[in-house]
Amino acid sequence: MVVRDGKLWCPISEAPMATEFAISRFAVPFMRQGGWAMFCDCDVLFLKDPAKLLDLVDPSYAIMAVKHQQRESEAVKMDGQTQTFYRRKNWSSVVLWNLDHPSNKRLTNEMLNTWPGRDLHAFKWLEDHEIGELPLSWNYLVGASASELDPADVSLAHYTLGGPWFSGWSGATQWDELWRREESILSAFEEHAVQIPA
Repeated sequence: MVVRDGKLWCPISEAPMATEFAISRFAVPFMRQGGWAMFCDCDVLFLKDPAKLLDLVDPSYAIMAVKHQQRESEAVKMDGQTQTFYRRKNWSSVVLWNLDHPSNKRLTNEMLNTWPGRDLHAFKWLEDHEIGELPLSWNYLVGASASELDPADVSLAHYTLGGPWFSGWSGATQWDELWRREESILSAFEEHAVQIPA
C-alpha cells in the first residue's frame, strides 16, 4: 500500500484502496488455527447480538457471507473514495471464516502478498459451492443494498457509503439517527466510566 495523490493505492492491483485493511482482512486464517472467526468492516453497527450468527454457521462451507448483488450506479463511496467494481463486491465486508475447512488452506501467504485485491475480495481460492450465504440482514448496506429493509429487521447495518462521523455529512435518514443514538450512548458511558489505576 502506498499513498498516491493523497489517497491509498494498491501497487499490486494498480487500483485505489478505501481502507488500510482492504487486504489484511484475508490474514484471518493465519491468525487462528481452528474454529470459526469473524471479520467485519469498521463502519458497521450491530443492531442484534452477533452471537446469533453462530446459529447460522454451516461447517460444509469455507466461508459464509451476504452475497450482495452489486449496483453500479454509485461512482463514489465513503469519504469521497472512488467506487471500484469487481466480482463479489462487498461480500468480504462481513465474513464468517470456517478455519477448519480444508479449502481455506489453499490461501497462502504468497497469495496474500501477490494477488490483486479484486481476486482476494472475490475469494478466488474458493469454488462457488464452498461459499455459504448469510441473510441480507447481517450485512445490510445502508443506501446501497439492492433490497430495502426496515431497521427493525436489520441485524448489522453497514455504512459503506459513509455516515454521520464524517464532517460535512449531509445525511438525515433514520440510519444516521441510529448511528448518532449509539454514539451518544457510548459517549455517555465513556464519560462516566471509572478509571482503574494501573
